[in-house]
Amino acid sequence: MLKGIPTQISSDLLKALADMGHGDLIIIADDFYPPKTKTPNGISIQAKGNTAPEMIDAILQLFPLDVDYCAYPVEYMVPDKDAGISIERPKVWDDVIEVVKKHGYDAKIVGEIERTKFYEKAAKAYVTVCTSERQPYGCFILQKGVM
Repeated sequence: MLKGIPTQISSDLLKALADMGHGDLIIIADDFYPPKTKTPNGISIQAKGNTAPEMIDAILQLFPLDVDYCAYPVEYMVPDKDAGISIERPKVWDDVIEVVKKHGYDAKIVGEIERTKFYEKAAKAYVTVCTSERQPYGCFILQKGVM
């Protein structure tokens, strides 16, 4: 047992976070996201029973964001502009922005990324954390920074 590790962080996730380096990507996936087909060479870790904001909150207790080299080290998935999909803004996006601010970051470091581009970027991620998030477009990419 270790002290100070959030209960949402499994031993597998703790190891993955420790193994990640500067600039590496982690996907916080909703309940519908297919980690094996979207990130075939990455690690997939189950974190069922947790929402995306809960997982990001736990991860940010251990993980610096890449604010020095990346304009948006936290990105959330939005529909492709040409998809013709119109959605009401999911609360999960604002909940994650509040979590980011809680950890001392400016809300301006959170950006949006279209679905197709999200999947392209996710293909290079080191790890995908699969949550029970059920709100639409509840998928996020975090980029690890340095302390």
